[in-house]
Amino acid sequence: MRTIDNPRIASAAQTRFRSEYDYAVWEYLRSAKLIATLERAGVALRGRVLDAGCGSGGTALSLSEETSFAVGLDLDARFQGSGTRLRSEQGLPNVGFVQGDGQSLPFRESSFDLVLSHSVIEHVRSAHDYLAECRRVLKPGGFLYLSTAPWLSLAGAHLPRLWLPLPIHILLGRPLAFRIFCWLGQHAPWSLREPKEANTFIALAALGRQKRDDLLQKVTVGRLGAWIEASGLRRLHEERQVTGFFRRALPAFLRHALLKTPGARDVMIGQIQCVLVKP
Repeated sequence: MRTIDNPRIASAAQTRFRSEYDYAVWEYLRSAKLIATLERAGVALRGRVLDAGCGSGGTALSLSEETSFAVGLDLDARFQGSGTRLRSEQGLPNVGFVQGDGQSLPFRESSFDLVLSHSVIEHVRSAHDYLAECRRVLKPGGFLYLSTAPWLSLAGAHLPRLWLPLPIHILLGRPLAFRIFCWLGQHAPWSLREPKEANTFIALAALGRQKRDDLLQKVTVGRLGAWIEASGLRRLHEERQVTGFFRRALPAFLRHALLKTPGARDVMIGQIQCVLVKP
């Protein structure tokens, strides 16, 4: 089992937006948690792996150490100079990177034993098309690791955190909340908890660039379940992580009751991890 080094992961998270290379290092370290989830689901890492939305490429590099070959694919070639540099430093020959669209994967049917989708489905134009493509390139009996978060949660909103934890995307609506955070990133970065190196709203504003809202799917627990049901993939394992605020603020009996309520659970859950299998 890969060691989960939480202090190193937390340290890397604080500087992950300093460069694409720093982001790749953070992905590489964080992948130990993903591997642990697969192990809890009883999935043995082997064969060919696709990271379908690899970002800077760190996760694909990590998985190549556990499998025969790994491919990282991303719509934007962020891995150029980051994942490729880390690949050379680590001396990993069995990993490659491809620029491509997750909704039209440039691979033959039944090409992979495992497909990874880490915080990707909320950024695609069509969740149905994306899952259909992931299913198509999986071998029969292959696995899809899928992680995301409900868009109403602080994690799933993909917005910075204020020092005072107000869910302004719920109170004011996402479009207005997004514009407010863009303004704060440019004019009042001190009001946001994450520093520039861990906050794209501040980092892009410092470069004079406009932040683009790339949250294209409003994920909910129910909507995710419907997407999975329609995909033809079978759910093997699922974990739902309640955010630290609600774990600390609510007694267990109330927390469990609210997690059965659709609206409340979509605010409280900060991460959903599913392991799906292709029949």
